[in-house]
Amino acid sequence: APESLMQALEDLDYLAALDNDGNLSEFGIIMSEFPLDPQLSKSLLASCEFECVDEMLTIAAMVTAPSCFLQAPPGTEEIARSRWRRLCHPAGDHCTLINIFSAFRAATASPTHPGNREQWCCEYFLSCSALSMAEMIRAELVEIMKRIELPISEPDFGSEANLLSIKKALLSGYFMHIARDVDGSGNYLMLTHKQVAQLHPFSSYCNSRRIPEWVLFHEFSISEGNSIRVVSEISPHLFAELVPQYYFSNLPPSESKDILQEVINHLAPVPATKEEQK
Repeated sequence: APESLMQALEDLDYLAALDNDGNLSEFGIIMSEFPLDPQLSKSLLASCEFECVDEMLTIAAMVTAPSCFLQAPPGTEEIARSRWRRLCHPAGDHCTLINIFSAFRAATASPTHPGNREQWCCEYFLSCSALSMAEMIRAELVEIMKRIELPISEPDFGSEANLLSIKKALLSGYFMHIARDVDGSGNYLMLTHKQVAQLHPFSSYCNSRRIPEWVLFHEFSISEGNSIRVVSEISPHLFAELVPQYYFSNLPPSESKDILQEVINHLAPVPATKEEQK
């Protein structure tokens, strides 16, 4: 549909993947090297600047592979939630995925005990095939990074500086995927349109029963009850710092936009033109 095509081109423009003539920019050409959604490619490239490449590679692989969470059989739901709770990270779902991937690798590190892989996944109600696929995707992404000579920073997962860097890298690509809890009960209104969504049941926030006000989400699913999947809490200040001004000015009017505008007004002035932003 023409509307969909125009929206896709507009999104690529917001991501600085197009030049003024509508062709791929130099940055867009590098983004296209990765077999990923444009937002994810942008976040992965941004991680080079914020020095959290190792962690973003894991996140990119985990969100590209099928969901690793399995539906718990009837009567075992509470057991599954308690097991998942052990792997939850307070910073949100993206970091929880890093925890899961790291734990999967650690539990299956011994080549002499290949059964550990399935056994561990069964114990934690996780999909072994999905996690194995994430492992393969990550290895492929590492090869692409090396081929085009992009720097891969050393892992530093867990430090405050690293967690902030991960959120900055994610926001660099997913500033269009922001939602705000408008009533304190988990009804999230997305900035881009007036759609209301709830957290997906597999979210770590559902497990901890904590409802963050502002979140960045990986995707929105109508088929799964208007839910947002893979979400992490962000601060309005961080969003205001990283959002392209020309994207923000095109957002429809809303209470959330007014709140963010106040935050932006209190920050140092940012370049207003598209070319300067790029």
